Amino acid sequence: MTEQLEHILSQLTQPDNAIIQQATAQLKQAFKDPAIIPALCAVMTGSQDPQIRQSAAVMLRMRVKKHWKKISPDHRESLKAVVLQAFQQETEHTVRHSLSQLSAVMVKHETPDRWPALLTLLNQSTHSNNPQDRQVGLLLLSKVVESNPEPFKPHYRQLLQLFGTVLQDLNNPTALYYCILTLTAITAYTGSEEMNMMRSLVPRLITALKSLIKADENQASEAMEVLDELMESEVSIIVPHLAEIVRFCLEIGADTSLSDSVRVKALSCISVLIRLKSKAVLKQKLLNPILQTVFPVLSAAPPPGEEDPEDEENGDDENDNESPKHLAAQVIDTMALHMPPEKLFHQLMPLAQGCLASQNPYERKGGLMCLAVLAEGCADHIRTKMLSSMLQTVCQSLSDSNQVVRSAGLFALGQFSEHLQPEVSKYHTELMPLLLGYMSSLNRAKIGHLTKAFYALENFVENLGDDIQPYLPTLMETMLSALCSSESLKIKELAVSAIGAIANAAKEQLVPYFSPVIESLKGFLTDTRDEMRALQTQALDTLSVLARTIGKEVFSPLAAECVQLGLNLSDAVDDPDLRRCTYSLFSAVSTVSPDCLVPHLTAISTVMLMSLKSTEGVTAHLEEDKQFVLLDEDDDDEEDGAGDTILDEDGENDVVGQNVAGFSVENAYIDEKEDACDALGEIAFNTGVAFLPFLEPSFQQVYELRDFPHGDVRRAAFGAMGQFCRAQHKVWQANPTDENHQALHKLLAVVLPCFLEAVRGERERQVVMGVLEALNGVVKFCQAEALQAPGRLGEISHVIRDVLKKKTVCQDGGGDADDDDEQQAEYDAMLQEFAGEGIPLLASAVPADTFMPYLNELLPLIMNKAKSSCTVADRSFSVGTLGETLHALAKVQGGRGVAGRLSNRLLPVLVGGVKDQDPEVRNNSVFGLGVLAQAAGPIVVSDYPMMLSLFSNLLAKESDRRVIDNLCAALCRMIMTNMESVPLDQVFPALIAQLPLKEDLEENKTVYQCLAFLYSNNPALIVSQLKSIVAASNHVLGTKDIDEETQNTLLLLLRDIAQRHAQEFQGAVMSLPAEQRPKMTAAVTQS
Repeated sequence: MTEQLEHILSQLTQPDNAIIQQATAQLKQAFKDPAIIPALCAVMTGSQDPQIRQSAAVMLRMRVKKHWKKISPDHRESLKAVVLQAFQQETEHTVRHSLSQLSAVMVKHETPDRWPALLTLLNQSTHSNNPQDRQVGLLLLSKVVESNPEPFKPHYRQLLQLFGTVLQDLNNPTALYYCILTLTAITAYTGSEEMNMMRSLVPRLITALKSLIKADENQASEAMEVLDELMESEVSIIVPHLAEIVRFCLEIGADTSLSDSVRVKALSCISVLIRLKSKAVLKQKLLNPILQTVFPVLSAAPPPGEEDPEDEENGDDENDNESPKHLAAQVIDTMALHMPPEKLFHQLMPLAQGCLASQNPYERKGGLMCLAVLAEGCADHIRTKMLSSMLQTVCQSLSDSNQVVRSAGLFALGQFSEHLQPEVSKYHTELMPLLLGYMSSLNRAKIGHLTKAFYALENFVENLGDDIQPYLPTLMETMLSALCSSESLKIKELAVSAIGAIANAAKEQLVPYFSPVIESLKGFLTDTRDEMRALQTQALDTLSVLARTIGKEVFSPLAAECVQLGLNLSDAVDDPDLRRCTYSLFSAVSTVSPDCLVPHLTAISTVMLMSLKSTEGVTAHLEEDKQFVLLDEDDDDEEDGAGDTILDEDGENDVVGQNVAGFSVENAYIDEKEDACDALGEIAFNTGVAFLPFLEPSFQQVYELRDFPHGDVRRAAFGAMGQFCRAQHKVWQANPTDENHQALHKLLAVVLPCFLEAVRGERERQVVMGVLEALNGVVKFCQAEALQAPGRLGEISHVIRDVLKKKTVCQDGGGDADDDDEQQAEYDAMLQEFAGEGIPLLASAVPADTFMPYLNELLPLIMNKAKSSCTVADRSFSVGTLGETLHALAKVQGGRGVAGRLSNRLLPVLVGGVKDQDPEVRNNSVFGLGVLAQAAGPIVVSDYPMMLSLFSNLLAKESDRRVIDNLCAALCRMIMTNMESVPLDQVFPALIAQLPLKEDLEENKTVYQCLAFLYSNNPALIVSQLKSIVAASNHVLGTKDIDEETQNTLLLLLRDIAQRHAQEFQGAVMSLPAEQRPKMTAAVTQS
């Protein structure tokens, strides 16, 4: 059979298709004969043609991989012997490579202990004096260990000793390469006993990588993965060598003679180190050297005659991720997200200012890119300390003579608009004319630049709120004319997107433009040409925004048609982006008109669950160099060669069970999963009982995604799980049966422990913030039901405590023991704020005495952040959380007693906050004192004189309207709680003089409740200030400044006064300006 088989295999290498087909058929026959294994072994060792020897090895590998159990024990044993013999006598590298891969597949079935001859060969060859033998031994070692690292654990110490020697053999780069690949494979499996050995290898590893870079940059780029693996799986190994690794990476990153891929790897390592060990980077004084290297990369000019990818006219911003310049910006972005702003800006700003003042346009661009990427991580620092100077710089860049600089300025403005709210919107009078000027004067042919102008405009406009009013006509005229007259689909797409941003700010003010916008969108959505795809995706997005913003009355008539449009599109077009946007549309419709979705829930949930299950867009990287390609193992261009069809008798060719080295996922499919989770959660909540049949299958699918490799999907899955709990609670409330109650508790029993585990163990900070937000949502909505399980209240309180103490994995496990530095990255502070928000929610969900032991433990952690040395954000968070917690206690059983016991500890903190330099801290502290008076009642009456004197002094000099509004509300709470202790003849006129409230309109409820309370207890007092009260009331009646309940309270009050004190009331009405009188008269005369 051997000769026949060799003949068939040689036929397969012929350039003639007919011959190949005939040979394939013969091969299929041959494979049915059990003697195929020995025959392939004979060809593999005996053929003179290396290509045929390689084919035989590959055939054997495929056979072994799928059918090891079917191979008889004697054939297995002889195969083990033959493979090693063939490996030792082979001289061709390609055949050796295939033989080592065959051995690797066998090791997956036969652990190394059951194949002692393999271990002996590895030991002999890797320790040989002949460099060629060592190299070949290390090739075999790397393949068998990579395929199944765990069973080699008993040999790790021995391997690490070997690596220590091999890494010094700098004249044998191939040996270095295979050695480092093996080290990468075992890193994730090493235990504490190997740590010290691995630590000592790091300096040699760095030297070896330097040497490998000189010999073969492609191999070096792959070998540098070892640093990622060390950082991600056991960062403590590299901490002692941090400075050395950073210096090595900087050297590579800065070397323009090297390939982009190696430089990108090096700079990416620096980003990861900053993310994982920012404190150590700062402590070892590495910030300055990193910045000194990164800035020249960020501001380098492209090669003569070329442009940076993002500046090319047809350049797509999505595709420039892998350039050193992009990675340099990412390093600064990572610093902003993970370092205290004060420390970062001190060293970074001089470099950025140097760039911005340069004559070289690429340096000016680099300076602007730097400012742009700081905005997200250092938002508070920029907003409170340097916004106007940074905005001035960016505005000047918009009129720079060089388009590269103008584009970077637009990008920076877009980033500022997204991250520096609400302060940046206050500059609309300066910025909007600039942006509108851009829209009118831009050379419309330059689509690339226009895209950036739209990006800046959208981000800025989206957050304007009512301030958009004066610009609305010009904006909509510009966008509608682009929709109607532009030839370019890209410009239409940009205009449609901008309309969505405008709608977010304008809300109901967009109604006059609604018809023409909807007509255009419908036109785009029913056109099925392929080139319309991007425009359709954008049209769906904007339609979703309109559903949420334009108002129920206007949108509801279209709701059913929108659902149908979405379903038709997801049927007609197979595109993840389009499906994602239909999910968002269904979700938006569920907020306006849930009934329209109900008939389609089966169809909608089916498509969404398919998106969640789908592995489309997920590529598994197989150890076997992709799927087997028959004749040339390393040819990645073909997917399925003849080999698979021959060997795969059952027709199954799945990835499961093969050795998967990792996954990469296309972004569009990640976004689709993320949006499907978000939409399912929202639809479940909004459709309530109708969603019940779909709740369990949806939950199962979403729950599976809590470990998905991509953080955004994990975050969305946790969010949806929270929504499912709220949906089930809503169903139980509407229909309080035992069955519904049990279903709720069954769900909570799975979801809440899963949340708590994620907060402690999840590595990505953004995901943990999402989990805390979902947890808070469940506690707020389900109240005591969420805390019924024994121990649950304690577990949640302890998780909040751990975040406040920085003890979770994503907080670098509590930092260093000597780390008492109060400065931290803004995002770390934000994570603690998400946890702190849980405290008042727990306080409002259970009787106060039940929560008191946990509150006692949490309060010091919150009060700690009120110290004057803390950041404004921390101080504001601290007094704000104290205030909200007291506000919650005021409403629960036993709250008065608990608030009273806490008053001595809290009063000094809140009084200190009222004297703070920052208006937000003052505001939160004033609120806190008011709710303390309300919650603690008689116990704090003795402190009233001090509080009133404090408020009186504050009122004399306060200019911030929000603080004044809260001061009015605090006085009202004090009056309603203990009227006798307030000198009303002095306090009340001062209070009334500040009405109507201007900023914190929610407190109107408190103010008008207080007026009604005083009227029933002391009507003469109200009548004495009637003119001011009527004027203030006239300002809020019939407006959105007060809710329905407050409106009713106020109307009852005014009608009673008009009836009982007709003369005084008439006088008060007459003192209003003539055009305002009819409104008041009508309000009191209507019944």
